[in-house]
Amino acid sequence: MQNLISLLLLCPVLAFAAPQVIRPDNNVLAVPETLDGIEIDRIPAKPAVAEVVAAAIPRDGWTVTCDSAQPGNDCSNALDGNADTFWLSGSDATLPQSIVVDMQTSRIVGNITIQPRNDGNSNGHIGQHQVFLSEDNQNWGSPVAVGTYPDDARLKTTIFTPGNARYVKITSLSEAGNRGSFMSIAEVNIYDATDLPPSPATAGSWGLTVDLPLVPVSAAIEWASGRLVVWSSFSWNDFVGASGHQTVTAIYDPSTQTVGSRTVTNTDHDMFCEGLSMDADGRIVAVGGNSDRGTSIYDSTTDAWTDGGDLLKPRGYQAQATLSDGRLFTIGASWSGGSSTDNPKDGEIYDTATNAWSALPGCPVTPMLTSDPEDVSLGHIYRGDNHGWLFGWKQGYVFQAGPAVAMNWYGTSGTGSQSAAGNRAGDADSMNGNAVMYDAVAGKILTLGGAPRYVGGQHYAVGFTDQTPQLIPELWDPATQAFTQMAPISIPRNYHSTGLLLPDATIFNGGGGLCGDGCATNHPDAQIWTPPYLYNGDGSRADRPAIDTLSATEVAVGGTLTITTSGPAVTGFSIIRISSTTHSVNTDQRRIALTPDNTDDNNFTVTIPEDPGVALPGYWYLFALTEGGTPSVAKFVKITSVRIT
Repeated sequence: MQNLISLLLLCPVLAFAAPQVIRPDNNVLAVPETLDGIEIDRIPAKPAVAEVVAAAIPRDGWTVTCDSAQPGNDCSNALDGNADTFWLSGSDATLPQSIVVDMQTSRIVGNITIQPRNDGNSNGHIGQHQVFLSEDNQNWGSPVAVGTYPDDARLKTTIFTPGNARYVKITSLSEAGNRGSFMSIAEVNIYDATDLPPSPATAGSWGLTVDLPLVPVSAAIEWASGRLVVWSSFSWNDFVGASGHQTVTAIYDPSTQTVGSRTVTNTDHDMFCEGLSMDADGRIVAVGGNSDRGTSIYDSTTDAWTDGGDLLKPRGYQAQATLSDGRLFTIGASWSGGSSTDNPKDGEIYDTATNAWSALPGCPVTPMLTSDPEDVSLGHIYRGDNHGWLFGWKQGYVFQAGPAVAMNWYGTSGTGSQSAAGNRAGDADSMNGNAVMYDAVAGKILTLGGAPRYVGGQHYAVGFTDQTPQLIPELWDPATQAFTQMAPISIPRNYHSTGLLLPDATIFNGGGGLCGDGCATNHPDAQIWTPPYLYNGDGSRADRPAIDTLSATEVAVGGTLTITTSGPAVTGFSIIRISSTTHSVNTDQRRIALTPDNTDDNNFTVTIPEDPGVALPGYWYLFALTEGGTPSVAKFVKITSVRIT
C-alpha cells in the first residue's frame, strides 16, 4: 500500500501540448503546418474504417443472437459485411438490449469495433454499454469494458485486457441521444490478442476498460461520492481552434460502473492545460489554460461548476499547489497568454474564501526556469516555466522541487519571497518528469523521469503518436528503493494521458491524443489497474480489512480519530490526500503513515500530524492496512487547519 502514489506516477501518464499552431514568422494558420511543434506529416492519420476492419478476425461461420429485432433489421446484419445494413432492436423492446457473437471456437481476444448505422438516422446509437466475454455462453462474469460512446456515426473501438473467449456480448444500457429504447449496430468486429496477462499476484492486473465520451486529459476525485471527474477541452477530441469557452467533461462512477457527460458552458472557460488543485473544502479548482485567465470551481456537494474569478496574469501549463492555510499558489505558464520573457509569470495567490487572486511580486518565475532548447530556438520563454513541481509546506511556504534542476523556496506571506534551495543532486532539467511526496512527515519527495526538453511517455518521444510507447509500469518500494516491472498495459498512454488513485486502492489510467478528428492516437478510454498486494499468491483476490466506523469524518490537525475495523487483522493506517492531475502534475497528493494505538484487535486511535504544512487541509483517503500491506477501501476524512498569519 505504501507504493500506491509511486505507481500512479510511473504508469505512462506524461502529457503535453499547446494551442499555438505557428509558422516560423509566428503567424497563426487557419490550417496548421505544425501542432505543438510537431510537423503535421509526422502525426499518423486515422486509418480508414476499411483498413481497421481488414485487421479483424475473419467471421466465416460465425453466428449472432440478440434480444430483439425489427423486421428487415435482424441481428445477422451485424455480421454480413455490409455497413449499409444494420441490426435494430425491436420497436417495443426496452433497454438494456444485448447482442451475442459466437466465434465458434475459443481464442484470445483483445478488442472490438462497432460500426454504427450510417443511413442518416441516429436512432439506436449506443450510449452506456457493457462488454462481456464467455467461453460457454453461460458464465459471463464481470464486464471487461463499460462506459459511454459519443452520439455520432464514427467507428467505436473498445480495447480491453486480453482474455479467452468464444462468445462476446455487447449490452446497451442507454441510447446515446436519449431518443428512445433502441440499440443498433451496422457491423461488429473482434480482434485477436497475442498473449494473456501475467499472474496478478506478481504483476498486478489491468482490468476494466472504461469507454469515455472524451479524451481524458485532466482528472480529479469528487470526495462526496468517490466519483471521478474528467475533462478534455472545448471539444471531446481536440484542443485547437475556436474554443467557444466551454469544456467537455464526464463523470465515472466506480460503484455503478457508469459514465455521464456534461459540457460546462456557464463559466465561459476552456479548462484545457489548466493549473489544477483541490482546495481545503475539497473543491476542484481549475485555473487558466486555453481560456488563459479563467478560474472554474467544481463543488461536489452541489454537483456544479461556478466562475471563480480571473487570474491577474494569463497562464497555461502552470503548476498550482494548496498551502497550509488553504490558499492556492500558482506560478509560471508561458504556454498560453504570452511569454514570461515579455511579462514574467511570477507567483499569484488565490484566497478561496473571497475567490480572488493577488499578486506575489516577491515570487519571481526566473529562478525556476528550465533551459529548454525550444525556448532557445524561439528566442523567448515558452516551455521553461511549465509544470512546476510544487509542494505546499509549513508556514505557508512552497517548495519547488523541479522540473528545473535548480530548486527554490517560495514564501507566500505579504508580497512573497524566494530563496534558492540548491540543485537536485545527480540530475538535470527534467521537464515532464514526476515528483511525489511519499512521506510527508519526513518531507521526502521521489522525483523520476523527464528530460531536458519537452518530451515524454515513450522510449523516443514524438508528440501525438503512439510510436515506441512505454507500456510497462513500474512499482517502487520506498523500503528497498527498488523498482519492479508490472503487467503491461494494452493501450498506449502518451500525449495527454492521466492517472489517479481511486478510493478502492486501484489506479485509473486513461487518455492520450486530443489531436482532432483525423488523428490516429485519440484514446477516449481508460483502464483500471489492480496492484499485486490486492491478490493472494495463487492469483485470487485477497481478503481486505474494512473500516466499519469512524469517530468523526472531520478532524483538525493534531486531532485524533477512533476507528473500528473488521476482517483481516489491521497493523497500520495511512492517509493519502485526494488529488487532481493533468499533464504529469499532481501537486497536492502526499502520503502520511499513521501508527495506531490499539485498545483491542479491532479498535484503534490514530493522531493526525499537528502541522497543516504536513497534513494539508482538505479531503484525504484513510486506509487500514494488514501486515502484508493489503489495504481496505478508503474512507474520506476532512482535515482542517487554522489560517497561518
